[in-house]
Amino acid sequence: MEVSFLETLKTQPFWVITLFILGSTYLLRISVSILNWVYKNFLRPPKNITKYGSWALITGSTDGIGKAFAFELAKKGLNLILVGRNPKKLEDVTNEIKSKFSKTEIKNVVFDLSGDLSEGIKKISDVIEGLDVGVLINNAGISYPYARFFHEVDDELLNNLIRINVEATTKITQAVLPGMLKRKKGAIVNIGSGAAAIIPSYPLYAVYAATKAYIDQFSRCLYVEYKKSGIDVQCQFPLNVATKMASIKRSSFFVPSATGYAKAGLRWLGHEPRCTPYWPHSLVWALLDSLPEFAVDSWLLNFGLKIRKKGQLKDSRKKE
Repeated sequence: MEVSFLETLKTQPFWVITLFILGSTYLLRISVSILNWVYKNFLRPPKNITKYGSWALITGSTDGIGKAFAFELAKKGLNLILVGRNPKKLEDVTNEIKSKFSKTEIKNVVFDLSGDLSEGIKKISDVIEGLDVGVLINNAGISYPYARFFHEVDDELLNNLIRINVEATTKITQAVLPGMLKRKKGAIVNIGSGAAAIIPSYPLYAVYAATKAYIDQFSRCLYVEYKKSGIDVQCQFPLNVATKMASIKRSSFFVPSATGYAKAGLRWLGHEPRCTPYWPHSLVWALLDSLPEFAVDSWLLNFGLKIRKKGQLKDSRKKE
């Protein structure tokens, strides 16, 4: 006579049954998490971005991730407002986009985010007046030229980090948001950093990491405040991307090109308030999250010290 599994389990000691239940629950949670990850990264359809509005505003649009976002948004049929500090680069990017997407309307705003913010915000406000701006990509930001201890951060770099990464992002959002509220639709994407959300600390880049932590909390609060108003707010956390800012020239499996990242970023737009769109980055995140903090801290500190040494050597050669 065959004995069922449940009948066998009932005959076991209480501690065996408890371990079985706990183990099964753990395996179920892991399975659900993996299935959820697969769905979000490979099966979930992207949102129709044009439903937010016919115009998109992108800061830091002349290089790297910002430029790639501009091309991808134009490909999806949106008109563009490109914000950058270099008028020549803005013109070049405009011509590049127009050569591929001739129907795209493009307006340029020359705005140095490290300069007079009041003047720059007025320029943006004047340009967006009467336009259906449905997407805002706050991409512009700066980091350290190379790793350094906090006491080595000069006043100019310190002020620019706070002004560009924190103050400018906040005020540009403040300028664009009322129009979205009026139309009861819109999407805001703030580009954060894995330095602020994924890893426990980012030694030798303290101020940069802190400014990106502000962006994370700022975005999360706005997501809650305006979700019911039809506005999706999201903070994205890329790790390394092959851009000038990251000083990485070649892309790889774990280091996407700016275009590769932008494509992934748009697939996630309008979904979770916090995300790492490029799926190999999420694998790195999971690995780092599984390690003890002291081990990650030690590795990052040693890594940063090597970058600092190279940077100091490069500076000393320039002075010779």
